[in-house]
Amino acid sequence: MDQSTQIRLTREIFAHLDARTTAQADDVMYHATSAYSSPQRLALEKRILFREFPLLMGLSGQLPAPGDFLTDDFSGVPIVVVRDRKGAIRAFLNVCQHRGARLVDGCGHAGRVFSCPYHGWSYGLDGKLMGIPDQDSFAGVDKEGRGLVELSAVEQDGLIWVIPKAGAELDVETHLAGLGPELANYGLGGYHHHETRVLQRKLNWKIVIDTFLEPYHFGVLHANTVGPIFFPNLCLFEGFGPHLRETLPRRSIEDLRNLPEADWDLIPHTALVYVLFPNTVLVMQIDHVETWRVFPVGNKVDECIMYLDFFVPEPALTDSAKLHWDRNMDLTIRTVDEEDFPIGEGIQAGFASAAQTKMIFGRNEPALAHFERAINEAVDNAVRVTS
Repeated sequence: MDQSTQIRLTREIFAHLDARTTAQADDVMYHATSAYSSPQRLALEKRILFREFPLLMGLSGQLPAPGDFLTDDFSGVPIVVVRDRKGAIRAFLNVCQHRGARLVDGCGHAGRVFSCPYHGWSYGLDGKLMGIPDQDSFAGVDKEGRGLVELSAVEQDGLIWVIPKAGAELDVETHLAGLGPELANYGLGGYHHHETRVLQRKLNWKIVIDTFLEPYHFGVLHANTVGPIFFPNLCLFEGFGPHLRETLPRRSIEDLRNLPEADWDLIPHTALVYVLFPNTVLVMQIDHVETWRVFPVGNKVDECIMYLDFFVPEPALTDSAKLHWDRNMDLTIRTVDEEDFPIGEGIQAGFASAAQTKMIFGRNEPALAHFERAINEAVDNAVRVTS
């Protein structure tokens, strides 16, 4: 985030503090609970949001060297992302062209080729079919035409994007709708992957993202944990197409009032929450970066899986450094797992009672309303185009 933006946002925070106000939407929003409980709606979300849109796969630091790879099945499509021999990011369907076996699992280093664990067919890091054991038994097979199916992948400013649909074209600048330069300013390509935690819970995938999008609950739900660190019911909001930035000021921001504006550094005094549409929450913290990538589990409206990746500015090479970041990770998990997610699971269970058909988003929850409205618009627009 550049200095002029930091100054502008800090001024806005001080104005809200002085007036005892917060950023507000134009009106209250009523949101159908069926968005979280309808199997038909989930089927549309999976077909549209998790196939047609670019999905964040991770940060560049997860694939530092040629041959490094990671796999991703969370959209329902088996994907392998690899850094090729020239250092470029490539993505392929993780499917051998012989009998359809998975080539690799998890993450690691492939060396110079991927070798199928079933019959040993091998593929270069560029996806080309390199070798067929017992070649004579496959006379006439066109090796040039039997390479891995490639997906559109882009690495930009430390972020790795893939569209999980063969033949789709990926334009990251257009997708980010003006947010790209701000993300580029963070230097995300210089961060190092510390750890990934996987959480699976009984709630709709969107409720997880909703959790991050309003501080209205801080003074109640988090009264004894992170609540005292932040100003409850105070945030800034800015939309970038379907994406958004939510600025949550820490109480320490008052210290900036005594400094010249040119010396204001907003980031240590806030949590900056970005939603990278459709399913990733990126949180810029004082000294680290978190990405929460959230997916539905199968066809279950009431179950999701989350991948929390923790990135740090320098690799943890000592026991004390590792312990420091492990404790940070544990605190992050504990707050949401012991406070936010139980509430979310209760919300999900409550939908079956038919106590309400619509939820209410207050004017003081503008980021939440923006996210859910963007989901609605993306799904509804796609349905209109195909109907």
